[in-house]
Amino acid sequence: MSGIRLFRTVQVKLIIIYVLLILIAMQLIGVYFISTVKNSLTESFTSNLKDQANLLSEMAAPTLAGKTVNPDSQQPDSAEGLSYVVRNLFSISEAEIQVLDSSGKVLATSDASHQSYIGKKNTSLAVTRALQSIRDNEEEIIDEDNVKKKIIAQPVTYEGGRVVGAVYIVASMNDLYDTMDRVNRIFVSGTLIALGLTGVLGILLAHTITNPIKVLTRSAAAVAEGRFDQQVKVLGDDEIGRLSEAFNDMTKRLREALSVNEEEREKLASVLANMSDGVVASDESGMVIVSNRRALELLDVNACEGCELAMLLGMEGDEAVELLQSGGSRLLRKNNDDGEWLLRVTFTPVHRRDKGTTGTIAVLEDVTEQEKLEQSRREFVANVSHELRTPLTTIRSYAEALDDGALDERQLADRFVSVIRNETERMIRLVTDLLHLSRFDSNQVPLRRRATSVPELLEEAADRFAFQTSQKGIRTEVYIDDAVGTVWLDRDGIDQVLDNLISNAIKYTLDGGVIVLSARKPETNALAISVRDSGIGIPKKDLGRIFDRFYRVDKARSRNMGGTGLGLSIAREIVRAHGGTITLESELNEGTTVTFTLPAPDIREGGEPA
Repeated sequence: MSGIRLFRTVQVKLIIIYVLLILIAMQLIGVYFISTVKNSLTESFTSNLKDQANLLSEMAAPTLAGKTVNPDSQQPDSAEGLSYVVRNLFSISEAEIQVLDSSGKVLATSDASHQSYIGKKNTSLAVTRALQSIRDNEEEIIDEDNVKKKIIAQPVTYEGGRVVGAVYIVASMNDLYDTMDRVNRIFVSGTLIALGLTGVLGILLAHTITNPIKVLTRSAAAVAEGRFDQQVKVLGDDEIGRLSEAFNDMTKRLREALSVNEEEREKLASVLANMSDGVVASDESGMVIVSNRRALELLDVNACEGCELAMLLGMEGDEAVELLQSGGSRLLRKNNDDGEWLLRVTFTPVHRRDKGTTGTIAVLEDVTEQEKLEQSRREFVANVSHELRTPLTTIRSYAEALDDGALDERQLADRFVSVIRNETERMIRLVTDLLHLSRFDSNQVPLRRRATSVPELLEEAADRFAFQTSQKGIRTEVYIDDAVGTVWLDRDGIDQVLDNLISNAIKYTLDGGVIVLSARKPETNALAISVRDSGIGIPKKDLGRIFDRFYRVDKARSRNMGGTGLGLSIAREIVRAHGGTITLESELNEGTTVTFTLPAPDIREGGEPA
C-alpha cells in the first residue's frame, strides 16, 4: 500500500512527466532522423546502381548492335569482351551484373557461379520492361537466404533509340541495413543516457516544488480543525509563493468571517421576524425547526417548532413527499372568523453537497386578493367570449354575398337569408350558453341533452364554414363510421366545440389545405369526434399548455385573427361537462388533430338514452 501511495505523490508524478516528455521527444526525433538517414542511404545506393547501369549500357551498346568497334576505344568488341568488362570494371560487392541481348538472353555475368546462365533467357519482369524501352525499372526482393536485394534493369539503346539489349543488376542491401542498425544502437544509447539525466534532474526539481506544498497541506489541515491562527512562510514570488500569501490571507479572512457570521445570524433573525410573508423551515425528517411570527399568524397556530411540516400544512401521502423533496407550490385554503382566505405555499428543498436534501423551506404568501381578481377576470372574459365571432363572421359572409349579386337570384338569396336568420338565432343561443358556461367551474349549469344525429351534426358544422373554406380554397371532408348514429348529448354545446375547433383549423391552415371531420365509436358507449387540419401545427413546447385559459402560441398572430386564447379551454370545459376527454396532437408545419371523446350511448326507440 505504501508503494501505491508513493506513486500518487506529486513528486513522483512530476518525475514521470519529465521522463515521459523526454522519451516522447526522443522517439519523435529518432523516427524522423532514422527515416531521413534510411531514405538518404537508399537513394544513394539506388543512384549508384543506376549510374553503373547507364555507363555499362553506353559501353555495351555498339557490341550488342553488332557494329565494328574502333580499336582505340575502351568499348568491348565481343561477348568475351563484355564478360571481361562486367567481371573487372563493374564488379560491385555482393552484386551480380548481367548484359542481355534484345531477346533477353544473358551474354555476360559478373557472378562466376552463374556462368551457366550465359545463353539462357532472363524472364524477370524488370528485364521485360527494359527491353520495351522502359527505363524506370527497379524493385526490392528478399531471396531464399532472407537477404533483401535491389533489382535495376536499364535498356541498352543504339542510334535512334533502338533497343539492342539490357543491363540487369541485382545488388544486396545488407551493408545499407547494417549501417542503419549501427545508427539505431547509437540513438538508443543516447536516449537511455538522456532519460537517466532527466530522472535525476526531475527528482531535484520536484523536491523544490513539493516541500512547500507539504507545508501548506499541514497548515490547511490545521485550519480544517478550527485553528485559524496558521501562517506559512512565503519563500518566493513564484506561484507557490503567491499560494502561500493567499493561504495566509484566507486564514485572516476566515477569522473575520466567523465574527461576521454571528452578526448575520442576528440580522437574519430580525428579517424573518419582520417579513410580510411567512417562513417555515424543516429538517431532513420533515420536522419544523424555524418559523417566523407571520407564519404563525397565517397558519393560526401558537407554535410550529417540533411539528411535522406536512401535517401543519394539511398535506399527506405522495403529494407531501413530492413537494418536500422536489419543491413546487400548492394552494392552501384556510377559514377563520373573517371568512375563507387562500395561501400559496412555495416549497424549496435545501441541498447539501454529497448529502442530498437536508431540509425544506416553505414560504407562505396570502393570495386571497389575487384570487379574487382572477375570478373577476374569468367572469369578465365569459361575458365577452370570442365564441360570438364565428356566427358573426358567417352572417357577414352571407350578407356580403347577397350584396355582391346573390340577392338577384331568388332561390340563392332565400337560402342565404335563411342561413343568416339561423346564425342570428344561434348567436343568441351562444350568448346565453356562454354566460351559462362561465359557471361551469362551480358545476352550476346542467347540460341540455337531446337526441342528436352525429352525421347531421358534422355535415351542418362543415356547411356553416363552407364560405370561409371556399375563400381560402380549403377542402373539407367528412368521414363517419357506419356504427355512428344518433346519440344523447347537448347539441348546442357540441356545436360550440366544433365551431371553435373548425374556426381554429381554418385560421391556421394555408390556402389549398384540407380539413377532415370524422366520427367513430372506439367503444360501444363512447363517441370520438376528430377535427384534423393540414395547417402550420403547434410547437411541442406549447402542447402542454394549449388548453390553458388565455394561452396563445403566437400572441401577435392570435390577436390579429381575433383569438382571445379561450376557444380550446371553453371546448375542454364543455367536453368535461359531458364526462368526456379532449386531446390534441400536432406536428409543426404538418398539421393538428383535436379529438374529443364523449360517453354517448345510442338512442333506443322512444327518444330515451340507451
